[in-house]
Amino acid sequence: MIERWALVSGLKGDLGTYELIQRNLKKARGVTALFVLGDMIGPERNCDALLNRLQNPRRDELQPQCIYGWWEEQLLTEQGLRGEQKADALRLNQGEEAVTALLNAVDTYHLKWLASLQFGFIELDCGLIHGSSADVGDNLTSETSPLILIDRLTRLDVNRLFTAHSTKQFHLELTGGRLDSQVKDLNGKSQHQQKVSKQSIIGIGAGANYTIYDVGSDKTHFLSVGDQYNKKGKGFA
Repeated sequence: MIERWALVSGLKGDLGTYELIQRNLKKARGVTALFVLGDMIGPERNCDALLNRLQNPRRDELQPQCIYGWWEEQLLTEQGLRGEQKADALRLNQGEEAVTALLNAVDTYHLKWLASLQFGFIELDCGLIHGSSADVGDNLTSETSPLILIDRLTRLDVNRLFTAHSTKQFHLELTGGRLDSQVKDLNGKSQHQQKVSKQSIIGIGAGANYTIYDVGSDKTHFLSVGDQYNKKGKGFA
């Protein structure tokens, strides 16, 4: 049986876009899992309807598996559910008005569910995280240094890392090689070599732009809610 995953992020309370994605997925042969990689909330609109839908999916649609993203982290931090910290990153980048708007966009009823969400998933040899293994706000892009990408993959011990924080759709392949390092300690200098296998970093997009991953063929399909899915399985790499 063909197994494909749908990966979504950056909905920011947009229930209409989520419903369009679900409608598209019903037409896509073999999609067996839906992963929502954070940023389900945002300050632009009230997010309660989308959060209710994610927690109470309809019988005829894929049940979403959700993790928290940068916006969820800012909300939980400001609400005192991440120790004594506050949403300083949001204040610094967008000001006090954005913090107030975010608090008003989400009913406190949803805080317990949001606080229960995981940082990421490990499925097969794939890591699914909003940012990266380093931080929920880690902004991996097609311009990120290969050394940083290798570090993020190594931390999780996976061959493919799906990320969403940049909001971009991209597929980068590290095609193998070797890392040479030199360590100097009290016993002198020593040389170390680490083989780098073929690995991938995939940006899944945000909002109306989402990704389908074909587990069997290891292909990614970058889509938008207005697209017709190519059932022949041709992807973008």
